[in-house]
Amino acid sequence: MYPSQAKELVINWHITEVCNYRCQYCYAKWEKQDTELIHDNGKIRRLLESVYQYFNESKATNGFAFDSLRLNLAGGEPLLYPSKALRVIELAHQLGFKTSIISNGSRLNEPLMQALAPYISVLGISLDSAEVKSNQEIGRADRHGRVVNIGKLAEMLEAGRRHNPSLQLKMNTVVNAINWREDMSRTIADFAPDKWKIFRMLPTVTDALSTSADEFGAFVQRHRSLGKVIQVEDNADMTESYIMIDPHGRFFQNAEGKKGYQYSQPILAVGAEVAFSQVAWSSEKFCARYSHEQGSAA
Repeated sequence: MYPSQAKELVINWHITEVCNYRCQYCYAKWEKQDTELIHDNGKIRRLLESVYQYFNESKATNGFAFDSLRLNLAGGEPLLYPSKALRVIELAHQLGFKTSIISNGSRLNEPLMQALAPYISVLGISLDSAEVKSNQEIGRADRHGRVVNIGKLAEMLEAGRRHNPSLQLKMNTVVNAINWREDMSRTIADFAPDKWKIFRMLPTVTDALSTSADEFGAFVQRHRSLGKVIQVEDNADMTESYIMIDPHGRFFQNAEGKKGYQYSQPILAVGAEVAFSQVAWSSEKFCARYSHEQGSAA
């Protein structure tokens, strides 16, 4: 059953598995196929064309109405390939997508923000802790033990807003066995995001650093003073509610209570319509996640 109305339909393309961090609970582990599509401009264009055509046609054929289609780039860490990520965004814009990106923030710099910010509507930053030790224990550190510099990150986000005054900032935090006792209120308030998404660690690939419902609830309650900026997603909210494409051009999905992912055939082999029919997706869950921020109707 498709929703009757949504302001924006979001397609999450995880363009690479490569990352400079090694988070213990990382979900970006896909069954390998050929080389990641991000390295082939022709395949990128064909993939985007197929996805854009299918979802825009589906709103007429399936009664799924939405005002815009947004391509969100994720990883791994998509900004390890800055020129290629920018190329995807350029191609997506040519087709009619809105675009956004989710990053760990470690590779942001002024020239990149100047090039990137004007073309994206949303910049997402993954930040699980403001503490160096906690980030290192989680694995949010490079091979030299370096973690994201909070001060520099704040400067880059301000630069993004300067280059695109309408840019929305979203922060993502995964609550896990290491950070669930932390109070991030001051840090989040200083960043002043439009949305702070608090996720409970989802054991899709691994149980590492999993946390209990009570621990997750305690973290959420500790930050309630931040009010409407908070959006909470527990494990059940995250299953079958995202439209996701892996680095090899397959739709994939997680399922409640199951390890690993369900994959479609490659989009380039069978087309977006056939491929999307091969994975589960709940329009009701999608609308439940987005209704309060974009007015979707169930």
